[in-house]
Amino acid sequence: MINIKDLSKVIKQVAAEKGLEPENILEAIESALASAYKREFGKKSEIIKAKLDLKTGTLDFYQIKTVVDKNTIRLNDNDDLKEEGKDIPKFNPDKHILIEEASKIKPDVKVGEELIFKLPPKEEFGRIAAQVAKQVIIQKIRDFEKEALLKEWKDKEGQIVSGVIQRFDRGNIYVDLGKSIGIMFPNDSIPGEHYKSGDRMRFLILAIQEETNYPGIILSRSHPDFVKKLFELEVPEIAEGAVIIKDIAREPGSRTKIAVTSVVEGVDPVGALVGPRGTRVMVVTNELGNERIDIIEWSEDPEKYIANALSPAKVHSVEILPRRSAKILVPEDQLSLAIGRGGQNVRLAAKLTNWKLDVRSVTRPDEVQEGGIVDIGEEYEGSENIEENKDIDSREE
Repeated sequence: MINIKDLSKVIKQVAAEKGLEPENILEAIESALASAYKREFGKKSEIIKAKLDLKTGTLDFYQIKTVVDKNTIRLNDNDDLKEEGKDIPKFNPDKHILIEEASKIKPDVKVGEELIFKLPPKEEFGRIAAQVAKQVIIQKIRDFEKEALLKEWKDKEGQIVSGVIQRFDRGNIYVDLGKSIGIMFPNDSIPGEHYKSGDRMRFLILAIQEETNYPGIILSRSHPDFVKKLFELEVPEIAEGAVIIKDIAREPGSRTKIAVTSVVEGVDPVGALVGPRGTRVMVVTNELGNERIDIIEWSEDPEKYIANALSPAKVHSVEILPRRSAKILVPEDQLSLAIGRGGQNVRLAAKLTNWKLDVRSVTRPDEVQEGGIVDIGEEYEGSENIEENKDIDSREE
């Protein structure tokens, strides 16, 4: 009989260390014992289960057989029964039992039902069987850890989380989130931002990657939604639903434009994000390494919205053209401000409004300006390479 007192202590200890339920550890042990029993005393095709009673200390083993008939199984190699284009499995006495025989054991048995047969008790296993049991326990615990991690983090996608920079590997940054480790790929970091081990920072939970051997918590600081979520944390009017963030365009590490509107009369949406003496926007700017943030008022009127989007430049007029494009005329002294260095201001305005913009001088309306035309076909560059990074060796964590 197994020493239940010692085993219970081990189960509770491992469960606490792994953040799992004791029942999960017990299930892993039972699977391991069943694998060891099968390796030492059973056959490869047999289905064997173990049941460990922590109250009595007894350990029982069972063989599982599925009830079949001549219509669901091939009794010999000459049978060519097919169902929906698939081969019918061949009868295997190690895991199948014919309904005629099963009826003698259980009169009301049905095809497809599983019958349980108790096996002789065994408590001593060979070295190889014990090794198999150990591998099964490790794998089962990994599976439970994966399931628990997914359950804990799946609903947190798109939220802000705080973590400590742990280590670096091939450009990837691993972040300690407490009981879990997150990873930030190079494309998800802010260009020009320096990271050091031990630094505590905030991140956007971009996705929970399930396809790898171990789920990865994908983090980002460059995604436009990171700025949006930071403002949601800092601005009570957003949490209350009085102010809504309608659009956001970002070139991480450099500049962001964010369009807001109010659904409550008397509430200034731009002022709400700026905060008293600029305190709210300053908090977000400091988190982003002094990235410049333009907060503009959203409007249903395209002309007004486009003019606002080109802030801080003052716009003379906006002419709406076919195919969601617009020609914007600005005073000569506002031209360089409207276009921005390297065309950044008009580029972000085009992304924000989702319009093709053509900025020109009011004194030279027929003259195309260098960097003044931006097509809406440009996409955000935030975190588009998640699929390229699915070869994480998460077990390093």
